[in-house]
Amino acid sequence: MKTMAKQFLHVKCRNSAYPGTDGQIIRAFVPDHQVCWTTFFPLYNPVTYTSPSVIGKPWADFHLDAINFKPIWNIIDGKINRVSYSGQYKIQNGYPLNPYGRTGIKGRGVLGRWGPNHAADPIVTRWKKIHSQQILHTDTGQPVLQFIAIQRKDSREWAIPGGMVDSGEVITSTLKREFMEEALNSLEKTEENIAKAKSEIEDIFKNGVEVYRGYVDDPRNTDNSWMETVAMHFHDEKGDHVGKLNLHAGDDAIGVKWIDLNRNLKLFASHISYLELVALRLNCHW
Repeated sequence: MKTMAKQFLHVKCRNSAYPGTDGQIIRAFVPDHQVCWTTFFPLYNPVTYTSPSVIGKPWADFHLDAINFKPIWNIIDGKINRVSYSGQYKIQNGYPLNPYGRTGIKGRGVLGRWGPNHAADPIVTRWKKIHSQQILHTDTGQPVLQFIAIQRKDSREWAIPGGMVDSGEVITSTLKREFMEEALNSLEKTEENIAKAKSEIEDIFKNGVEVYRGYVDDPRNTDNSWMETVAMHFHDEKGDHVGKLNLHAGDDAIGVKWIDLNRNLKLFASHISYLELVALRLNCHW
């Protein structure tokens, strides 16, 4: 299991318009050498932005100035996990600071929680085969691995089908729930079909291997709110369980399909880095 080194330099959450604002909210420019909070940057004065879409939602925090809202940082705060996989994060003027440095924008953006926002990403794979014969890549001679990817509704980028961990929810439940909602469209299935889908994925999802736990270089991150995830690998070696499922995009996805794994894929956030860990684990084409 891998976590990002503290010297990791986030890129996707800097020097761009904030997602979902039609270019109206622009991040302050942050050069690479001034990302770290300990680096002197007297001209740093980013805009503060919290999307109206998260204000007042039952799954979201209140504003830090709100009466009776007193979050306790760096611990399990009631049912809300405010612990970062990156270790203790600092609090400045009552606001948590992104452990990987400046992002060019303050506030929560479109994220629900101040501080870490925890997600779970199920990486579901099978070997690429034709007529039951495993396919080897013509350049490397290594077997070709396929993974289930969804096309996100918000950014139109391809991604691993994951999502947010609900308050008090265990990671294993999140992984199965998000996979079923986004890749199998369980939200629109009958109870009978949901039960059948659960049965089909049960054998695969009870044998997952954690490949990553930590910070995500996510375009939604801000100076005060950021994404973290646990990425679990679920491999269908024979291709007779998940490998035969009828994929159907749902919830936050507008597309879903099996994609051949390779290093040149352009994916959402840090997802390509998790797939590289899977490729190393299975010694497949990369």
